[in-house]
Amino acid sequence: MPDSTPLTSEQAADLVLQLLNANEELQAKVRSLEAQVAALQKENADLRSRLDGGGTGVKAVPDWVKPNRPDRESTTRKKRDKACVRPKQAPTQVHVHAVERCPDCDRKLEGGWVHRTREVIEIPATPVEIIEHVALARWCGVCGKRRIPSLDLSNAVVGKHRVGVRLMSLIGWLREMGRMPVRRIQALLEATYRLHLSVGEICEVLHTLAEKGAPTYKKLQEAVRAHPFVHADETGWREDGVNGYLWSFSTPAVRFFVHDKSRSHEVPEQTLGADWNGILCSDFYSGYYYHHGLHQRCWVHLARDLKALVEKNAGDAGLSRWVRSVLDIYRRAKEFRHDGRRERIRARERFQEELARAAEPYARSDCPQRVLAERIERFLPELFTFVEHPDVPPDNNAAERALRPSVIARKVSGGTRSSAGSTTRSILMSLFATWQAQGLDALFACQTMLTSRAEPAPANA
Repeated sequence: MPDSTPLTSEQAADLVLQLLNANEELQAKVRSLEAQVAALQKENADLRSRLDGGGTGVKAVPDWVKPNRPDRESTTRKKRDKACVRPKQAPTQVHVHAVERCPDCDRKLEGGWVHRTREVIEIPATPVEIIEHVALARWCGVCGKRRIPSLDLSNAVVGKHRVGVRLMSLIGWLREMGRMPVRRIQALLEATYRLHLSVGEICEVLHTLAEKGAPTYKKLQEAVRAHPFVHADETGWREDGVNGYLWSFSTPAVRFFVHDKSRSHEVPEQTLGADWNGILCSDFYSGYYYHHGLHQRCWVHLARDLKALVEKNAGDAGLSRWVRSVLDIYRRAKEFRHDGRRERIRARERFQEELARAAEPYARSDCPQRVLAERIERFLPELFTFVEHPDVPPDNNAAERALRPSVIARKVSGGTRSSAGSTTRSILMSLFATWQAQGLDALFACQTMLTSRAEPAPANA
């Protein structure tokens, strides 16, 4: 129980004094808290003002945003024409999975709805089909003659071969597009289709493909000759261990390969024809000097040699400036565009004069760039043909790209073993590379070639 003893006057005065002191302390704390609240309200108002752009309606950039980040208005995202997701293919088989009985109460379950699906792509484990065509002989009692049907299998097989056109096309595709050696093709067919073909039979199939494609191969040569400009290049190709050369002649839609033991000018001269008057795009090899018509030398080869010279003489500042000046002329020539033929001729002459002035002081002096300066002077009329003829590229990259698959094939197989093998390889390289350049399905195009009686001319040559 609380103490009910009355306070004396002195005790009452002390209690009043204590209460007054406590009240003053509480009022001081209230004033301090009010000051803090006012400061926070002011800070909050400042932040709102900054976010609202000071009342201008323009949002201020937060402190964490980088200064160089541009302000972008929020816009509706543009709808894509094509969804960037893996397209779901039409299923050839559908396996439905469902719980037959409830695991808790053992009740039989029926019906249901699709909860999720999962796609599995698999190849069929199907052995090769062996198709036997049987011709029955029948006797006509009225005519007294034996009647035997004539078999027309031109859509299924070539000549007396037992290998069908689809399998024959697949072998050619693996050889050229897959760049597989013959024994690897043999192993793949046996592992995939349980089909064993001898190495000799696979080689004979390839020879038959080349023989069937020889008319188309001849038309590819005619298409190359008819084109206004041709890219030419060559690479080494061994035949039975003896060095030879594989020549490539390319247009935007045709690839034509020729194997020859020689690297002389006679090969491109015979391939293109002595009277060919198109523009020849090539590197600086002397085998292309025979062509007296328009010529475009490869600037990529020249630029590569210029950069290699700078790397070899890293401390020569004057050489670096000279190389940059030469490449700057080339850059401006590439950027030049004009519809008028006369203006393009004037521009070509202007670039030639500018490059001649850059090369002349160093062509006959003892300096690191002397050899390249002499090369520029020698081939000056053949360096800016692309300015006058805008359809002609300033480089020979098309020929380099056309030869790259054959270089890889050479490193894999080492070359060919006979002259017939070299001819077969040249024909098949030309056919499959041309179909690929034209955006065709090479496997289907090969089947069409084998089953057609007349060889179609190459499209878009």
